[in-house]
Amino acid sequence: MERKHWMDNLRWVTVLLVLFYHVFYFYNNKGVFGGVGGFGEYPQYKQYQDVVMYILYPWFMPLLFLLAGASSRYALQKQSGKEWFKSRTRKLLVPGTIGLFVFHWMVGYFNTVVASRQGVFDGVPAIAKYFMMAISGTGPLWFIQVLWLLCLVLLLVRAIDRKDRFWNWCGKANLVVIILLGVLFWVGEQTLIKNPRPESLDGLLNLYKPLFYLVPFLLGYFVFSHDEVHAKLEKAWIPLLACAVVAGAVLIISTFGQDNTSPQYLGSPLNCLYGWLMCLAMMGWFKARFNRTGAFAGYMTRSSYGIYIVHYLVIASLGYMMKYYTSLAPWMMYVILFLAVMVLSPVIYEIICRIPFVRWCVLGIKKQKHELQAV
Repeated sequence: MERKHWMDNLRWVTVLLVLFYHVFYFYNNKGVFGGVGGFGEYPQYKQYQDVVMYILYPWFMPLLFLLAGASSRYALQKQSGKEWFKSRTRKLLVPGTIGLFVFHWMVGYFNTVVASRQGVFDGVPAIAKYFMMAISGTGPLWFIQVLWLLCLVLLLVRAIDRKDRFWNWCGKANLVVIILLGVLFWVGEQTLIKNPRPESLDGLLNLYKPLFYLVPFLLGYFVFSHDEVHAKLEKAWIPLLACAVVAGAVLIISTFGQDNTSPQYLGSPLNCLYGWLMCLAMMGWFKARFNRTGAFAGYMTRSSYGIYIVHYLVIASLGYMMKYYTSLAPWMMYVILFLAVMVLSPVIYEIICRIPFVRWCVLGIKKQKHELQAV
């Protein structure tokens, strides 16, 4: 099968957007969980730069799951289910568990440093603090943890559709049907717990959203792994993007200031419409305009997964230090943090790639040689 460069390019571009998003997320003042807060209280201090979160959050993670579903289809055409799941376990579950204790405890340190300053960990044994920091360092690794779980679910689904009858039927979908699949996107968002109970796992379920992300993952496998579907999106990418921009503008103008990660916000029809149209438009746009590769694109295709894995340490450490130990203007903090995460994340990734055993723990890589395998 000829490699789909447009899909590779869309994946690594979306990963870079995740890095960009986290720069603004870390300093947001809209009540979004995580980060260190903004530079003033909302609504007295508007902090309009937070609009980046409203633009990106409705669609970029669903798009990554959708691409992962399609890539899973292609991989399973070359590998047995057992071989594929074994490689997924090494690539996803190992970094999402063992990697916490080898690398991401450092992220957890900065996630818990405020609590430490408040005396929360006074008297707690060092080994207990280490385990707390490791678990707290999960951060963006929720993505690969959920993805591993969905891969397990996919094996069960494939056992039901052994002869690919449903997959073949999905490939016949026309553009209207493809757009209407956004209803499933909305249904998935309704699985979130609208009023999570304090001191329960409700908040964790809303953070991981496995039932919601199962929707784009399976749609990627059954629908968006068909060349015929790609061709339909390619022809319609301009009107799809135009409609997405209009929906997004209305959404942002009417909701700016709200917590854009709350279940009520995510489950709103307008948020789902915007998110789904953007997923379709981005796929169509990249299929039409970016179905090629080069030296930089090839490197990013190989490395974007590892860059995603390590990038949040740069965000958490440098972002925290600038906020609490410097008097830099906010705009300078954004610029410095953006440049740092874009430059230092690949550097950290390349260093880890060259350390035996550590690269297996943190990145799921057995050998130093890059593995050209889509997540």
